[in-house]
Formats: sequence, C-alpha cells, structure tokens
Amino acid sequence: MALLTEDQSTAGFPRSHQVDPIPVAIRTRPPADPEAVGRFAPTDPPRGLDVARLKRVGGILRDRRLQFFLILPNQIIFWLVIAIGIVGTVVPGLNFATAITWYLWFCLVFVMMVVVGRAWCAMCPFGGFGEWIQRRTFFKRTTKSLGLGIKMPERVAQYGFLLSVAAFLILTWIEEYFNIAGPGNPMATSFMVLGIVGTAVVFFLTFERRTFCRYVCPLSALIGTVGSMGSVAGFRTRDRSVCLSCETKDCMRGDAEGYGCPWYTWPGSADSNAACGLCTECYKACPSDNIGLYLQPPLTSVVAPTRRRADVAWSVALLFGLVLFQQVNALSTFVNLDNWLNARLHFPQYPNPVDYAGIIAVVALALAGLGRLFSAAFARRDYVPAPGGTAFVERTSRFRSFFVPLMYGIIPVVGADYFARQLPKFLRYVPRVPVSIGHLFGVGSTSSHLYHASLIASNAGIIAVQDLVVALGTAAAMWASWRIAGRDLAPLSRRPLAVRLAATAVAGVLGVVVAVLYVWMNAAN
Repeated sequence: MALLTEDQSTAGFPRSHQVDPIPVAIRTRPPADPEAVGRFAPTDPPRGLDVARLKRVGGILRDRRLQFFLILPNQIIFWLVIAIGIVGTVVPGLNFATAITWYLWFCLVFVMMVVVGRAWCAMCPFGGFGEWIQRRTFFKRTTKSLGLGIKMPERVAQYGFLLSVAAFLILTWIEEYFNIAGPGNPMATSFMVLGIVGTAVVFFLTFERRTFCRYVCPLSALIGTVGSMGSVAGFRTRDRSVCLSCETKDCMRGDAEGYGCPWYTWPGSADSNAACGLCTECYKACPSDNIGLYLQPPLTSVVAPTRRRADVAWSVALLFGLVLFQQVNALSTFVNLDNWLNARLHFPQYPNPVDYAGIIAVVALALAGLGRLFSAAFARRDYVPAPGGTAFVERTSRFRSFFVPLMYGIIPVVGADYFARQLPKFLRYVPRVPVSIGHLFGVGSTSSHLYHASLIASNAGIIAVQDLVVALGTAAAMWASWRIAGRDLAPLSRRPLAVRLAATAVAGVLGVVVAVLYVWMNAAN
C-alpha cells in the first residue's frame, strides 16, 4: 500500500510523475468512508500575508538571479570547507571547516527550520551545484538539460520522506563511527561534504528535476517535518478555481519564464510547507499570476493539513528514535551495552550497528504501539448488518487513523530535541569560528582569548538552556496535539474529550523524558 496520498507530494505528477492537466482533486480516488472524502479536496490558500503582493518583493521573486545569489555565498563557503578541511590545520577548533560546520552551521539550520521552514533548501549548495550542472546554467531559463532525466519510479517515490530518513540514519552512523562531528579530523568533514555533493551530482545527472532534494537528501525529511513549525507557508494558489480550470499547468510543466516545479509540488493542492523548496519557479511560470508566497502563524503546517501522510508520521517516529539514541549514548549504561555488543560481535568500536538500529527501532515501534493502543482504546464502533441477518462490530477507525495525527502532534518536541542537542557545541565553542577565520590569515591560534571563551561555560547553564528549549517545544507539541486530536481523532472516538487529553498527555510525557535525559547527560557534546 502506498504511503502517500496523491496530494502535494506528487501533485500534477500521477504515476511516476507524468504531468497531465487533470487536477489532483479529480484524479484522486476518494476513500470508501464518505466522511473522509472532504479530506482529499485541495484546501483554500492560508489566510495570511501574501508577501508576493508587495511590489518590491514580487519583483525580486521574478528575478531569475535570486536563487543563484542565495546559493552562491554558501557554495563558496562549502568549497572552502572542503579545501581547508583537507589542506588546513589538523586542530579541529582552528580549522575553518570543522569550526563553521559543527559549531555554527548545524545549529543555524535548525533555527531556519523552526522560523521559516525550508529556507535552507532555497540556498543549499549541494542541490544548487547539482542543479547548475543539470540545467547547464547558473540562472538563465534553458530548454535542454544535461543528464538522463529518468523519473523516480512510483514504487520508490511512494515511500516519500522515508528514503531521506534512511539516508540520514546511515550518514549519522558514519559520522558517529568516524567521530566526524566531534569534531574529529577535519579531513573527515571534507570527505563527508564531498560525498554529499558527489551523490547529489550523480542523482541530478540521472534523474529529472530535484529528485535528490525531494527524496534522497539526508536533510530533506528532517527539514520537511521540523520545518512545518515555520512561519513561511510556501508558494500557494491565490484562487483555487483558476488552478482547477488551467489547461496548461505551466507551474508544473514550465514555460518560457520558469521551470516546472523541481519539487513535484502543485500549488493548487498544497496545504503544508513540507515539500515546497521556495525555489520561486511556479511563481515565475504561472501565466495567470495566481501564485503567492504566503506567511502563516507558527505551527500552522503542523496542525492545518487535512491530508496527513504516513511517510511523514513514520519519519517523525524514526527521527525521534535517532535523537533519543544521541542522548542515550552519552549515558554510562549505553557505553556498557555498546562495549558488550562490540565484544560479542567482534565489532571494532562505537557505535555498534545493532544497538544503533535497535534503539531507533524500539522508539519508533513504541510510538507505533501508542497508535495501536489509541485505536484499541478510543476507536468508535459501529454495528453493521452482516450477511445472514446477524450483526457484527466493525471498527470505523484503523491504526493509521490514530498513529499519523499523533506523530504530527509531537513534531515540535522532536524539533526542540534536535535543536537542544546541538546547543552544547554552539554555546561552548562558537567563539572559535572567528578564531578559525583569523587562522586562515595567520592571526588565530589556540592561545587566543576567544578560543577559550564560551557563550555559556557551566554545565548547569547549558542544561538550563536545553531544558528551556525542550519546555517550549513540549508546550507547542501539547497545543498542537490538542488541536489535531480535536479535529482528527475526536470524530473517530467514542470518547472525544478523553482522546484529546490522552494525545496531549503523550506530547507532555515525551517532553519530560527528553528534558530528564538532558539532565542525566550533564551537557555532554
């Protein structure tokens, strides 16, 4: 069974992303439950500020050079990271590659996710470099591309964010094994970045559009889920009826002004910012000027979607498992377990793949168990006549109907957990970034005052900031869970108030668990 409904993830690209002019609302087969049919219709544009209506902003968005100039600074920085990591000093705190990547960049990416959404995707040097090669231009509109232009097979594309999660789990294990983000040897950071760039180029030369960014990029699922907390809704249709009656679908196919959406996102059906890469191509290509760039209140893309996706839910569960592993691995109990497994399995060092995959799987399955428990405890029962005149009990709500909304509700606490996990390095070592820049010009050294300075030096102070972040994320998760349960779960339950309280409690308990782990970790990096 496909994990994706044919909504914003593949809108306009039915069956292996082949574009046709039939709107998604018509093309999608509705579910058997008549009450659920409404959930498959495109939603109205968000009620917020369409900043593209502002003349100056609209002019900037139409400029084909915009994304090039967003990407260029990061492109320069990351090629410097690659070069300096290889030829620069082996002292991690003095090497620009390790200092900017692990003390600053990773933390800033999470800030951009929470505040904006997919802001990083609009300026990403990995996808940008691959796209420049694929299009054979930096910013001009061309009609011929370089590469095979293969479409992602439907049987693979249906797994959506799960492909990205798998890539992220593998990359994180490699990073932990080689202590790349320790930070360890700066060359390891360079080789990791080169590996991502090389993989991106291979995918851009093999597949069409931004297939790599949409499905394979290790950060795509993380940004798409955590970024749903952000206040940028992305590019949406202004008048849905115009989109439904449009015969050309230039936003998807492209025209002389813009490429078809590289992310396979049809603005006419998007009700979340999860798959909008903010590339502006649909805005440029629309002949009816019917696409705007909308702002929205925080958490809107967590709470508002009416067509929730199972791949997003499982991604949240797996990503939560990963960040909990990164917390647990700082505890002495885990160290003993990992050493015991390494000795028994003759594995050379931390992290043993069994406990790495096992802890992540246990957390994800435990969250799935919550979905099953909610289904068993709260699902409404309807008595339906059976053949022969007898009656039988049929549950109108399945496991997925409870599990998916529950996972959407905990997105804020998962995002807060990831952000808090980056804080020890940032708070202790970010002053080393200017020192590493100075070292490039012969003026930075380990004797510098900044090299030994910290934004917060004490473990107690760092833990306090971490738990404050988690508390804010937990409060947001409880609010989102209450809202989501009221709309999505209460109608399916025989005890509407109880299911709302239970869903809210789940978010609260998970937040408490995360906060306690940070206390036990004692500000470990």
